[in-house]
Formats: sequence, structure tokens, C-alpha cells
Amino acid sequence: MPEKSKKSLPILVAGCLIGIGAVTYWILTQQDRLTEIPVGANVVPQDALLTISVSTDEKQWQQLRQFGTVQTRAELEKNVTQLRDRFLTAYGYNYQQDVQPWIGKEAMIAFLPPEFNATNQNQAVLMILPIANQTAARKIWETPRLQQTKLISRNYKGTQIQETQSTGNANYSAAVLDQRFVVVSDNPQVTEKAIDTYQSGMSLAQIPGYTAAISKITQQNRFAQVYINIPAAVRVASTSPTPTAIPQGLARLQENQGLASTITIEPEGLRLRSISWLKPNSQRVHRVENSAGQMQRRLPAETLMMLSGGNFQQLWQDYTLTSQSNPLTPFPPENLRAGFKSLTGLDLDRDLLSWMNREFLIAVVPAPAQDAQQDFALSLVLMIETSDRAAANKSFQQLEQVLQSRYQFKTQETQLGNNTVTNWIAPFGTLTATRGWLDKNVAFIALGAPIADRLLPQPATNLSNTAEFQNTVPSELNPNNGQFFLNVNPTFKALPLPQFLPGQRTLLEATRAIGGTAAVSDERTIRYDIFVSLEKDESQIEGSKESNSSMATN
Repeated sequence: MPEKSKKSLPILVAGCLIGIGAVTYWILTQQDRLTEIPVGANVVPQDALLTISVSTDEKQWQQLRQFGTVQTRAELEKNVTQLRDRFLTAYGYNYQQDVQPWIGKEAMIAFLPPEFNATNQNQAVLMILPIANQTAARKIWETPRLQQTKLISRNYKGTQIQETQSTGNANYSAAVLDQRFVVVSDNPQVTEKAIDTYQSGMSLAQIPGYTAAISKITQQNRFAQVYINIPAAVRVASTSPTPTAIPQGLARLQENQGLASTITIEPEGLRLRSISWLKPNSQRVHRVENSAGQMQRRLPAETLMMLSGGNFQQLWQDYTLTSQSNPLTPFPPENLRAGFKSLTGLDLDRDLLSWMNREFLIAVVPAPAQDAQQDFALSLVLMIETSDRAAANKSFQQLEQVLQSRYQFKTQETQLGNNTVTNWIAPFGTLTATRGWLDKNVAFIALGAPIADRLLPQPATNLSNTAEFQNTVPSELNPNNGQFFLNVNPTFKALPLPQFLPGQRTLLEATRAIGGTAAVSDERTIRYDIFVSLEKDESQIEGSKESNSSMATN
């Protein structure tokens, strides 16, 4: 059932809330929902691919400039300036002089589907600037600044539109809506679409589940808020000149309605409160299971990276169902099954995944610093909790028989305290892996550097009680369905990471650590909290203090 929109009257006297009880509480929460929607959401067309609302508070931007390196700050300033001036300079305006005096607390940028911009190779963009000072805005609007570019004024459904006419492809279109918003676009059709949307009410704010989802992640002091329209993105991907997604898989991904994230700036970095939700008529539902969070204490404090989850078997099933619809899936399930079968002769689902039905963890642990003679600098650790230890032992025995018969590995049992572990030794004598049990239900395999003696017994100083982990990995979502931790600086030095993003090296150099926590809220929504700990430029911090001191003196 689609969620019904609910409205409530403003509550003017806070004292009236005392003693009124549940009815007043409900009214208040509904009122809050209406004020939590990003400014401009009632202007953006529902088929926008991506929207970004950003704070116009210069103090927040100054706080953001304290983070990162010289390179990342320069890149940020360049991108922000280019996007901002892309629209304003077309009309001869300067942001600080002509826009900042009247603009509201945040502005929104919406990226529209390609069909809106068929004559322009750039992505069609709609910028929405809320008006906080109508007098100042009217003065600017009624005083054109450009002399060299011809401005044409026309009426569209009662709204005046001003358009630039130039010899190039960059013709811009702008309008004022009810003295509340200035909308600017690089395509006249987009401006008309925004006017239609505002007048009809069929906007982003009316997308099923949007208001409810945003209300769960909103923050009053937010710096930015991002929304991704998954169905619209899927439609664009399906019409790509080189489509690789399977139609049935695309149909399944269409069941996802959206992904949104609120970003706040904190003293040590950026915090993201995110949510994803399904369409109200989706046949797919999430399994409400939040049973992770115990494995981290089994890892040594020096662990570089960790990913945990509540149910490995369920994760595989979800991955299998959704991977067909994702053309960027790096490891198609059918290829993994075939590869495992070819290498081991075993059935991945039946012989391995069938007993992996509880919490799991994957981690990267460095070899001891004093152990310079080791062939491996790192160990890849897998921990799996199971409800069927006998099935797990049977799988390990089958796997070891294959290693011995096909690949001439040797297996050797040794004692670590009161625990027996099995080493898998390659033909040339290199210790390749160690497997065993951390207790009666948790199996582990360590590939690479021999670090089993740091897992057994459980380390007194473990990852979960380190300051880096506690300061980085969000703890608000409790219980949760999984966590992620990456200590960027040492990992970046020890492990050559694949290239995922342009300028990735520059971004990593500006980042200390990344932590994330996920939890299934209900059958249709999943919450994600992420914190990115960033390097700080002390010169920028001192400069900000001096500037604030000067302003206070003046």
C-alpha cells in the first residue's frame, strides 16, 4: 500500500504539549516531516535521476575547507565554482554579490534524464535557489547584468521565463516561482517541466515513501542531502547503447524506489545517515534480521580492514537475485559457481554455503612487524558462525582432500593452546592457510601470513576496543546487520587497491579511516550510517579562527 501523505497544523505553544499525550505527539511528528523535506523538492520532477541539496551557510563551507589536502581542497573549489558559475555567469551575475544576499539556507541541484537535453552533450541540470529576501531578489532579477548576450522573455503558463540566446550550445533558462524559488537550467524544456511540476504538485516530494524515508535520516544542521532515483536510473541504464543488464534482473531492480543520504560535518570528518527503500507495491521484501556485531572482538587491534554481516547465506541469496540487474557486478554468481566447481569439484551452494547461515566476517590483518622473513605481508581472514558444525567439518575435509589430490598440498594439525588448527602447506613448503575453530560455532580460515596465534586465544586488545574503531564505526544502529571498517593510511601503504574512482589516490591521501553500520529497519527499508574520518589542515583551522575573531571584533 502506498504511504498516504499526512498534514498537521503548526504547534505554536510548546507548553501545550505537556500532558496531551499520544495524539499531540503524532501531530508533531507529522509536522516535522513536512519541514524536513529538502527545499525545492516540490519543484523537482519525479523522474530526476539525482538531487543534491547543499547548505549555503558559509560557516559550514569554511568548516569543510579545513579537511583534506591541498589537492582535494583545490578540486572541491574548482568543481563547486564551475557548477555554480555555469548558470550565474550566463546572466552576468556573481554569487557573492548577487545571490548570497537573498538566498535561503540551502539550494538544490537536480540532474535530469538525457532525453531532456538531446541537443546538448552535457547532463541536463536544474538548479533551484530558494528566496529568503524577496526585496533583494526582485532587485537583482529586474536588473539584467549582461549586455553582450541577448535575453528573451516569454510567458509559460503564467510564469515569465528569461532565456539567453548565444551562438553556442549553452543557452540558459530561468524563472521565478511565486516569489519563492528561482529556477535555472541549461535547457528550456527543463524549466518548463519544473513549472509544470510546481503547479501540478506531482513532484519529488510525492514519490511513494520519499517523505517517510527522508524524515528518518534528516538532521537540522545538515550540510547536504542526496537522493538517487533508482527506477529512473535503471531506465536510463537499460537504454544505454551497450546494455549488459538482463531484462528480468532490471525488472527486479525496479522494485527499489530510492536511496537517500544526509551529510553532516563534524570536527573529525563527515557523517552520512542513509536509507534505501522499496516501492510500496514491491513483491520483494527484506528479511528483518539484525544479528551482527560480535565478530570484531575476535580480531587483533592492528586489523586494517573488516567487513561483517549477519547471515552469509542470506547475503549470497540477495547477491544472486540482484546481480543480474547490475551491469557493473564484478563477479557474476554463475561464474563463481562454475569456477568453484572447476577448482574443487564441489558444489558452492550445497557443500559450502548451506551451513554459513549466521554471522560472518572478512578482514585483512598485517603480519607482525618483526616478522620480516615472511612470504606474505598480510592475511585474509574469514570467520563464519554456523548452526551445523558437523556440516562445516565435512566441507573442510572434502576441500582438504581436493587440495591434497589435485594440488599436492600437505595438511598438518598443530596446537594453539587448547585448540587444534590445521595448516594447509603448499608444495614448496610455504604456509598458505590455517583453519580451525574459535569456539564451538565459529570457524575461521586465515590465508597468507600466519596470524592464527593472534586469533587464538581471543586477543585482549582487540579491534572493537581500539580508539580508531570506536571513533570511526557508527554505533547508533544497534542491533545491526553488519559493519565496515577501513584504516585507510596503513592499508593504502600495505595493499595496492584497485582503481574504483578517478582521482582515487588523492581522495585516499585525504582520508584517515572509514566506518559503516547497516541495519534492516523493516521489510522495505534499510538504514546505513557511515563516518569518514578526514585529515585536517591546521593552517586552515587557524585561518578560520582568526577570521571569526576579526568578525567578532568588528
